[in-house]
Parts: sequence; C-alpha cells; structure tokens
Amino acid sequence: MSSIVTDQGIVHYEAYGRGRPVILLHGWLGSWGYWLQTMEALKSHYRCYALDFWGFGESGKFRKHYDLNDFVSLVDQFMDRLGIEAAPIVGHSMGGTVAISLALAKPNRTRRVIVVGSPIVGNSLHFFLRLAGKPWIASIVWQMPQALRLGIRVFSPYVVHDWPTWYKMITRDLSRTTLEAFFSSIGSLHKTDLRPQLPGITTPIMGIYGVGDRVVEPTQANVITNNAPLSRVLMMPGSGHFPMLDEPQAFNENLAEFLAFEFETLNGALKQNK
Repeated sequence: MSSIVTDQGIVHYEAYGRGRPVILLHGWLGSWGYWLQTMEALKSHYRCYALDFWGFGESGKFRKHYDLNDFVSLVDQFMDRLGIEAAPIVGHSMGGTVAISLALAKPNRTRRVIVVGSPIVGNSLHFFLRLAGKPWIASIVWQMPQALRLGIRVFSPYVVHDWPTWYKMITRDLSRTTLEAFFSSIGSLHKTDLRPQLPGITTPIMGIYGVGDRVVEPTQANVITNNAPLSRVLMMPGSGHFPMLDEPQAFNENLAEFLAFEFETLNGALKQNK
C-alpha cells in the first residue's frame, strides 16, 4: 500500500509494472481494485498508477465536499508529488469525466485520455444515480444499509456479467465510502456538461462503451465523436458498464493499442477510424 500526503488529504494508490506512466481512475463507489486485470496486462510496457479518490477506498475521508473539480486537483497534485509531468489518463465512469476535465483544465498533463463508460453529460446517468446526488435522499438511503445492499444486489445482474464477484467488490468499497462522498460526487457528476468545451480540447480521446450499459447511456460515445477533434470510439457488444470486467482481453488489447499510437499519426489515423 502506498500513499502521498497533499494539503487536502491523503491519497492512496497502487503502482505496478515498468515503463512509461499511465494513471488509472475509478468510478463512483469504486476503488483502485477495478484495474487489477488491466494493470497486469500493461505491466510489461507501462508503470500503472491506480488511485483512490478522496472519500473512497483507502484515501482520506475528512473533506466536506467531493466535487469533480476536487478530484481533478487530486490527480494534478498526485502527478506533482510523483514527478510525473504528463501521462495518459484512463478513467472509468466518473473517473473518465475527471480525466477529460483535467485535459481541458491542464492539457499539458494529459498525453491522451481513455474514458470507459463515462458520462460527458450528467443527465446520461441512470435515474437512480441522479437521485443519489440529492443529500436528503442519500441520507435516507445511508441510514438503511441493508436496503441499499439489497438494491445493489438486485440490480447487479443488469450491470456486469460476473455479478457475484462485482457485488463483493462494490459492497467492500461501499463500506469504505463516506456519506458526503456518496452524494457529493454523484451530485457534481449529474450537473456536469462537457459538450461546450470539447471542441477546444487538444488531447486525443478514446471512448470505450459497453453496448449494454444500463448505468450510463452508451450514446455518450456519440457526444465524443461529434465534439472532440481527435477522438476514437469503441463500442463493445458483449459489455455493460464495466467493459474491463466483462471483456477483459478485448478491452486490454484495444487500450494497449491506443496507448501505443505515435503522436505524429494521431491526427490522421483517429479521424479515419471515426
């Protein structure tokens, strides 16, 4: 277990592999553990850093708010502390929205961005996730942990193929999440709309979406292709909201291919593949 200390709290992370740095960001209610198979697949060529956002996993939990901009600052500070000037950023769900936000705010930090099942527009979130962003609703749900776990259990088969394994993962991570992180982060995500800024982004973006995603509308892939100048989208027919868990081999192969693109060929190659 590794961690860094920032002015705003402790950030836990795990590092694996050798080579150029790649930063991996988890989604809402998740933790670094969702990236285990991906880190294993990339270890020969990349040094992977998987973080826990504040309020989640093993990172600090003493903040009053957990907005997307807070997480953008977290990644920026993390890179400063480890001496990483720039790197590809891979983000699942909320983590991908954070990655794009970082690329917009500090383009020199992001060599490229890969988003996985990520909302570009917050309204693309499932109705129940939008409700979770309301503090009074989140507070009621939080006071009924058994009901919350039952709801997740019922919904699990519609989220990921290997739902028993995923259910163990999310209930573990949920037990390490604070009420404030629970509603503040998803509430901030719901209010997000990156469409107006995407045409000016200079970082190459790859969007990976599961055709069967019931958590974030997979049509968010169209938002990327219609607005981001350097973009590529992969739709995975056998996946839901977690392509890296549903189709790990295909996911990791496509991720590695995009990471290996030479910058000189990106402008032409990505447009031809759109």
